[in-house]
Amino acid sequence: MADVTVAQFAEVLKVPVERLLTQLDQAGITVNGANDTITDEAKMELLTHLRRSHGSAETGSGSPRKITLKRKSQSELRLASAQGRARTVNVEVRGQRTYIKRDVLAEQARQQQEELDKKREAEESAKRDAERQEQERRAREQLEVENRRRAEEESRRGAQQAEEEARRQAETRQREEAEKQRKAGEVQKVQRAREEVVDPNKHTRYGRTELHVVGDVSARFKKKKRAKTRGSAPAAAESRHAFEMPTSPMKREVQITETITVAELAQRMAIKANEVIKVMMNMGVMATINQPIDQDTAVLVVEELGHTAKVVKESTVEADVQLAEGGEVEMLPRPPVVTVMGHVDHGKTSLLDYIRRTKVAAGEAGGITQHIGAYHVETPRGVVTFLDTPGHAAFTAMRARGAQVTDIVVLVVAADDGVMPQTVEAIQHARAAEVPIVVAVNKIDKGDADRERVKTDLSKHQVIPEEWGGSDLFTYVSAKTGEGVDQLLETLVLQAEVLELKAPVAGLAGGAVLESTLEKGRGPVATILVKRGTLRLGDPILAGQEFGRVRAMFDEAGNPVETAGPSMPVVVLGLTGTPNAGDEVLAVESDRKAREVALYRQGKFRDTKLAKGPTKLEDVFSQVDDSKGVVSLLIKTDVQGSAEALRDAMTKLSTDEVKVKVIASGVGGITESDVTLAAASRARIIGFNVRADAAARDTVKEMGVDVRYYSIIYEAIDDVRQLMTGMLAPEVKEQIVGLAEVRDVFRSSKIGAIAGCMVIDGFVRRNNPIRVLRDNVVIFEGALESLRRFKDDVNEVRAGTECGIGVKNYNDVKVGDQIECYARIEVTRTLQ
Repeated sequence: MADVTVAQFAEVLKVPVERLLTQLDQAGITVNGANDTITDEAKMELLTHLRRSHGSAETGSGSPRKITLKRKSQSELRLASAQGRARTVNVEVRGQRTYIKRDVLAEQARQQQEELDKKREAEESAKRDAERQEQERRAREQLEVENRRRAEEESRRGAQQAEEEARRQAETRQREEAEKQRKAGEVQKVQRAREEVVDPNKHTRYGRTELHVVGDVSARFKKKKRAKTRGSAPAAAESRHAFEMPTSPMKREVQITETITVAELAQRMAIKANEVIKVMMNMGVMATINQPIDQDTAVLVVEELGHTAKVVKESTVEADVQLAEGGEVEMLPRPPVVTVMGHVDHGKTSLLDYIRRTKVAAGEAGGITQHIGAYHVETPRGVVTFLDTPGHAAFTAMRARGAQVTDIVVLVVAADDGVMPQTVEAIQHARAAEVPIVVAVNKIDKGDADRERVKTDLSKHQVIPEEWGGSDLFTYVSAKTGEGVDQLLETLVLQAEVLELKAPVAGLAGGAVLESTLEKGRGPVATILVKRGTLRLGDPILAGQEFGRVRAMFDEAGNPVETAGPSMPVVVLGLTGTPNAGDEVLAVESDRKAREVALYRQGKFRDTKLAKGPTKLEDVFSQVDDSKGVVSLLIKTDVQGSAEALRDAMTKLSTDEVKVKVIASGVGGITESDVTLAAASRARIIGFNVRADAAARDTVKEMGVDVRYYSIIYEAIDDVRQLMTGMLAPEVKEQIVGLAEVRDVFRSSKIGAIAGCMVIDGFVRRNNPIRVLRDNVVIFEGALESLRRFKDDVNEVRAGTECGIGVKNYNDVKVGDQIECYARIEVTRTLQ
């Protein structure tokens, strides 16, 4: 900035020129007047002087903490008068504003905060002192109360002790007085006996007169007194316990429930648990003190220890359920339950389809039934409940279950096919259930139908028609044309009348689970056949280990129903889970009772499963095995029966070399947790009529789990069988490919014995193993070290050609020996 005059600088600073001159003079800067120039150095000196003067004036420091500015401004106002002339007024406005530095404000705020903190600390300290004084006062009061209570108790205890001491002293005085009186009485008796005079003529019981002289009794009393004070025999007799050592081992009757722990078993036998564990280890069973063991093992342990085992059932809870639903009720006639059984593709469903006038067989995958179908059919000859069971070999459990809940079995046999394996199995199930059989010879409309052949084949299995003198009814039908169906229905009604089927209609319902599934949007769904009573909407029910309330019921056509009587199949919704097919269904009085019994059964099933675990040493070591030779499967199906059939069928495929292990099976779609379990177990997932959801499909792609879907059971079985075939170790067979005869033997310092041979059969190859034969006996087995044709190394020498053979690690080759060359061939094996 260029040098300016004092007047210009005062105008810039907006201060009067006289004040600026005074300040310059005070700063030691010499100027003559307003027109003199001022340099930049002079300006800086003036600024420093002003800072110093302001700081010393305010705080005594180098910089001011508070600055007060005074401003005034002048303005003119023009006012109009009444005469029309304007008048000017000068207005001067004076203002004053004080500015304080921020650090000063912060210091003041800090000081105020410190004062507040000191005040708050003083208040808190006073409050703590008050609380401590209050606590001390309460402690003193409590101590005074406790001291008063102790003093009262001590005084009361002292009074009681004084009363007790007075009572004991009174009793002692009474005993002493009684003893004195007794002794005085005895002395008097002795004295009277001395004074008595004995009659010399008096006879005694010994036949002569005696004089009984009573001696001095004082010695006797002294003896008693010494015995009382000195001897310890009477005191020992009084203090002796009543237990006596048994002369023979105690033999107890031990009650054994379905599952019992080692500790409980030892307690019932009144021995230590270590003894029980020792006996079990000698039997080859490993168990801890709190581990449950099964009933059979417990019986063996009890008998081994010399006690008597009494097997009991823990059925008190379930007995209450039976009592609740029992009672005197009226028995009324009920429709018959007819189960249609037979070999696969013999026309069971088609025959039932003709009766129901529907198309059921067309809806099954592959044309075979894979579920138990229950149908309530109203025929002109009465109401009949039909159960259609699968005929495939894998559904053995379903056929057995169908025979257990049925009244009459209709055995369907194709007239052109005759008796087949599943036909024989159906006969066995019916005989085991003691159910009458009605044979329906189907497909009589075919040209190659042979009725007599069917009769002959069935007679070999004790199914003899009435015309041959048997008791089994035969009918000849055609599911395609309907021929003989009316006769079959008449036969069934006649058989039902002979059986006089009756069941109570009133009271709580009871039945059996035919099938169960898990449906999206509906939850667990169970197909139930009512055997007795009436099942109503809202009834609390118990199905195996599951319980619930009947939320909805539907018939086989999907129509909602409110009640279901005896022999009625219904679909029930409202259970907590999918029960097992074949479980008993009971309607109970309350939800609480159903829940109690279900939880009891679940706990008992869990204990039984733990008790039947691998407790034997050989079972434990058999499970310590790698995954080689094991096909792990996780099965998910649409219904419970299919899961059971698939699990049994896959398990039966196991052989000694390759085993099938079903790690889990369930009902419903494939979920993400199923895929995770399969990945952790290195298992394959089989989905039977179910699919994986979106989350499960993403997990499958991420973890690379093998998931396969099926709708026909034998396709799943065939795929698993092929998988097992691929895991079988190939069979190695030996095949002789050539034979050479030793004609001469040469010795080499480097190689050893070289056999000059003539190949007489086949060929000799360098890489094939060989055997050395002498007199047709194998004396060495090894490999070729060298094979030469003249001086050249060759890989193969064929029949009729001479060669030199060096046998590796063998030098005892002689003329006349034979060298046999053979090859190992791997043959792929198949499951038998």
